[in-house]
Amino acid sequence: MIGRRIETTVQRLREGFPIVGITGPRQSGKTTLARALFSEKPYVSLEDPDTRRYVESDPRGFLAQYSDGAVIDEAQRVPELFSYLQSHVDLDGRMGRYVLTGSQQFGLLAGITQSLAGRVGMVTLLPFSWNELDASGQAAISLEKALFTGGYPPLYDRLVAPRDWFPQYITTYVERDLRQLIQVRDLSAFQTFVRMCAGRAGQILNLSGLADDCGITHNTAKAWISVLEASFLVFLLHPQHRNFNKRLIKSPKLYFTDTGLLTYLLGIDEPARLATHAMRGPIFENWIVAELMKGRFNRGLSSNLTFWRDRAGLEVDVIAERDGTLQPIEIKSGATIATDFFKGITAWCALSAECEGDSRLQPTLFYGGSERQLRSAVSVLPWSSVGEVAQDV
Repeated sequence: MIGRRIETTVQRLREGFPIVGITGPRQSGKTTLARALFSEKPYVSLEDPDTRRYVESDPRGFLAQYSDGAVIDEAQRVPELFSYLQSHVDLDGRMGRYVLTGSQQFGLLAGITQSLAGRVGMVTLLPFSWNELDASGQAAISLEKALFTGGYPPLYDRLVAPRDWFPQYITTYVERDLRQLIQVRDLSAFQTFVRMCAGRAGQILNLSGLADDCGITHNTAKAWISVLEASFLVFLLHPQHRNFNKRLIKSPKLYFTDTGLLTYLLGIDEPARLATHAMRGPIFENWIVAELMKGRFNRGLSSNLTFWRDRAGLEVDVIAERDGTLQPIEIKSGATIATDFFKGITAWCALSAECEGDSRLQPTLFYGGSERQLRSAVSVLPWSSVGEVAQDV
């Protein structure tokens, strides 16, 4: 089993909360992690129809059967259980008693917010990070291979090619999560929508344009984006809120949680094609942003990442905020450092320096090459160094 950086966070939370919640996309390793860290507890899956009917019909009897705790997989399938869990853990007082996992973000969090607020320590487990793969000796030796494969655990613990695995993953997603989250009459239209989203990875999200291209309404596009977020296929990066000037973009940018899935949806069938593909830049940007996000989540922290862009097109791909400090991070897929790589950071630093009381961390630029440099106070890092920044951002 490849070690997960989030293990330390989970062990910390089990000491301070009666319930630990682990959420994340399907096949990200939630069940494996929970069963490994809580091996002394019985495992129950609410995906099993018989078990689900039992819990729905007799939640008190179910909890009495597992009075010393259990790992309850896909807990959002029976939302009524959360209310019974509340009184159950309140009367007992033991920490780390139950573990709830779920692959539907909104369903699990809604149940916890309504019934179990303050009683659950939550973590989000995404596919393997670069740090995890590197530590296990399974990291890709080339950038193209890293982007193409992504980080889903099944691609590393069995003999299956990405282009054999991802079609099954999408089919499972449509059959399970989609039908549970929303009523979609035309599944082919939704699959077209997902592929259209892939073509817009790393771009400002324009729901009206996306809806028009897919032949659906604006409200439908908005609802379907929420579905993709709820099942952790995509996430949105919002613009930096500090009002440096009045020309800032207010719409979020769209990213996929995993670039392996992204390249599959784009129809890229082998790593070599990424060297010259038109989407190489956005895919590389997506990979870096997702790695930074994993670094936060693995430490039990919420996202502190935004981006900055004005209406003239000047942009910094990521702004990381920590204790009032802002660190600009630029992302360029080229292997040769060019002067125009620094245009966005230069513009942002000029504006932010005018804001009274603003202190900034060292600007950083990730690129597709292999050398480290320091240029005009900007730390230039190769793509393979993303783990160093991700564990501290």
